[in-house]
Order: sequence, then structure tokens, then C-alpha cells
Amino acid sequence: MKKNISFFFIAICCLTFLGCGAYKFNTGNVGNAKTIQIDFFPNQSTLVEPTLSQRFTQDMQDLFLRQTNLTQVPGGGDLRFEGEIVDYRVNPMSATSQQTAAQNRLTITVNVRFYNRLKEEDDFEKRFSFYSDFDANSQLTGGVLDAALEEILERIIQDIFNASIGKW
Repeated sequence: MKKNISFFFIAICCLTFLGCGAYKFNTGNVGNAKTIQIDFFPNQSTLVEPTLSQRFTQDMQDLFLRQTNLTQVPGGGDLRFEGEIVDYRVNPMSATSQQTAAQNRLTITVNVRFYNRLKEEDDFEKRFSFYSDFDANSQLTGGVLDAALEEILERIIQDIFNASIGKW
């Protein structure tokens, strides 16, 4: 009897792990699409971070190529992304008793146009935005800037992925 219960328990565990392996929440449904085109996203905000456009575009290409089986092409892709960085700003967020900022917030907003040549009803134009807070005594350079950009760009690009391919 104990052998039967042990066997049953092991069988259930194996089926559970095998069943869960079939689902991946970080991949999207690309349908019949085979190629993707991600155009350069220029920085058109009033405050310009020199490396932001290149970093955003490269990070977006990397994520889509990592999480899908699409092939990147320079033109004529089944799925196409274009747009621009429209806002890059730093605002004070909280004050100290001396009426100075205790924390600042970097906010980045990207306007994205998505085109699906195979399913045009999925096309959209949308703005995606996220922020990162940092100590007001810190300069937004070096490691502070890198950490903020990593947090913001990861979130914005994942939101774009979810809106376009993830269908969230």
C-alpha cells in the first residue's frame, strides 16, 4: 500500500513539473511572423542623454530576439517597431526639513508605433513611461545613471513586448 502511495506521489510530481514546463510567460505569440524590424529610436526630448537612443534600441532588439524565434531584418519585417524617446526629465520627489530635495526621479517616456503586416488589427501607437528614484545628493552620472537606465529601460521594453506580442 505504501509503495502505491509513493508511486502515485512521484507520478503526480513528475506530471506537474512536465506540465509546467510547457508554459513560458516570457515568450509571446508571434503567429506566422518570421521577421522583426526594430528601427532606431531617436531622442527627441528637450533634455538629451547622449547614449540613450542607442542603448534603448539595442536593448529592445536584444529582448525581442532573446524571447522570440524571430529573425531581425533591416527593412520589410513582418513585425515592425518605430518611434522616438519623447521625454527624459528629472524632478524632485520628496523634501527635507530644510526645504531641499531628498530624492529625485528620472522619468523616460517613449512613443512606439507597432505594425503587424500579417494582422493589421494588432497595430498601435502608444506611449510607454517608467521612472527611477535616486538620492538627491547623488549626481545622475556613472553608476547612478546606469542603474536608473537599466531599471527604466527594462520595464519600458517589457511593457512594449507585452502590449505587442504578449497581448497583455
